[in-house]
Amino acid sequence: MAGAHEESFFRWDGDTLVVNILGKPGASKDAVGKPKGIQLKVSVTAQPRNGRATDHMVAFLAPLFGVRERDIEVVFGRESVHKQLRIKNPLKWPAIFGTWQVPGDAHHTKGGQ
Repeated sequence: MAGAHEESFFRWDGDTLVVNILGKPGASKDAVGKPKGIQLKVSVTAQPRNGRATDHMVAFLAPLFGVRERDIEVVFGRESVHKQLRIKNPLKWPAIFGTWQVPGDAHHTKGGQ
């Protein structure tokens, strides 16, 4: 996890994971890429029409975080490549997030899956 003075593509807000996304609609496959500055690149096959690519992205990401689609809120960027998502109480996450202790939980550590 990033240090106190480093910028990161994600942060915790209680039990909610806040993730800044750089979306790539119309890709050849759905994939979680690497961080690009303070955003995580996420590619989806859906075309960018009326928020459909964002809806597809949420459906793609939900099982990767062990949550239902309704547990992922699009804070901003529904019709933009620059997005922020709030993922409530993720049970797992892609390895790019690394391993860290869940805030407020001294007994459990979650790791990339």
